[in-house]
Amino acid sequence: MSEHNPFGTMHATTIITVRKDGKVVMAGDGQVSLGQTVMKGNARKVRRIGKGNV
Repeated sequence: MSEHNPFGTMHATTIITVRKDGKVVMAGDGQVSLGQTVMKGNARKVRRIGKGNV
């Protein structure tokens, strides 16, 4: 038996990367929403790993 979720499901997020002169920067939005409802406005979706060397 499946449950009906009136908000729908979470599908995607916005991530952007830019590479210039051998360097890369990555950024993402901080909003988590479910349907039309904002669940969290300051989520950390992009994190530094490998002491910044990855």
